Amino acid sequence: MSSKVHYINTIGDVEFVKNTRSKSLRITIKPNEGVKVTIPSYVSFSNAFRFVEEKKDWIRNSLQKMKSLEQTNTIFKPGIDFTTRFHNLEFIHQPESALTAKVAKGFIRICYPSESVVLSKEGQELIRKAVEFGLRKEAKEFLPGRVKELAAKFTINYSQLFLKNLKSRWGSCSSVNNINLNIHLMRLPDHLIDYVILHELTHTVHKNHGPKFWQTLENLSGNARLFAKEMKKYRTRIY
Repeated sequence: MSSKVHYINTIGDVEFVKNTRSKSLRITIKPNEGVKVTIPSYVSFSNAFRFVEEKKDWIRNSLQKMKSLEQTNTIFKPGIDFTTRFHNLEFIHQPESALTAKVAKGFIRICYPSESVVLSKEGQELIRKAVEFGLRKEAKEFLPGRVKELAAKFTINYSQLFLKNLKSRWGSCSSVNNINLNIHLMRLPDHLIDYVILHELTHTVHKNHGPKFWQTLENLSGNARLFAKEMKKYRTRIY
């Protein structure tokens, strides 16, 4: 799979990705990720560039909508109430210290000299990395065991489990039944974590989202459509 980043006037950089499984040109715009164009193998990059030029007005409007979503990102600062499954985020004011982050059992501790340092771009990036480090630790502690429990309960076989900081998916299942789960599942309530796990386990049997897939998932989860609707309240990159 080959890719190129091409600058489009009034839009900016656009990622073009060749995908042999794609049947048509597809434009995807997601918060914090920009514009991505998926290209079938039979379409040239030059034709894809022209296709995007023709869709510039629609893309600009969509990007404007995405900006409002991007602004819903959590601003990490003293006084915020932010918890993950096993950690509480806490801020300790130390006027003479540099901005530091420590992840330990039960807490993610941020020591900071001033609130302006915390609110800086560099400060927010450091805190976000610490939060994501905590989420990865939690995911390693919790998810492998829970996947095994649910797979055993419903007699479903899978190959391997991988935990990743995915940008746009809560999980996925490969053609050889390897399951990928997003570490950000640790921000979700228990019933939705189970729903995502069961969703991917169902894909070991049904590789699409056809009627048989949804019927199987309904039998496993008890209320698949309701949980799928509830999942829309959460985003992998906005928290």
